[in-house]
Amino acid sequence: MVRSILPPVLENRGLAGALSALVADCAVPTTLTVDAPGRSPVSVEATAYFVVAESLTNIARHSGASHAEVEVRREAGSLRVRVADDGRGGADPAKGTGLAGIMRRVEALDGDAVLTSPPGGPTELEIVLPCGS
Repeated sequence: MVRSILPPVLENRGLAGALSALVADCAVPTTLTVDAPGRSPVSVEATAYFVVAESLTNIARHSGASHAEVEVRREAGSLRVRVADDGRGGADPAKGTGLAGIMRRVEALDGDAVLTSPPGGPTELEIVLPCGS
C-alpha cells in the first residue's frame, strides 16, 4: 500500500531531495538539515515525508511563524524527524485532523511522536521511526 502512495519525488530523489522540494515550496522560510545516509525502508521514508509535508502545511496556515526548521537524522536504527517553528504555539492534535493524522501514521510504524506547543510558542514535533540498523 505504501508503494502505491509513494510520491514520485521521493522515489526519484530520495528523502533528502524530496524534503528539499517541500522546504523550497513552504511559505515560511525553513532551514533543512538531513543527516541520513543511505535509504531507509520505503514505509519509513514515506511516513517521514508526509509528516514533514503536513507539518509545513500546518506551520504556513496556522502558526504565524517567521521561521521553521526541519531536521532529519538516522541514528541507532531509527530515523528521527524534528519540525519546529517560532510561531504562536497552541497546536493540539485533538483540534484538527492534520496533527492527529501525523500521530496515526507514526503509530502505525510503531514509532513515537512528541508534540510540544505551549501557548505563545514555539512548537516542536519530534518523531522517531524504527528502520533497522
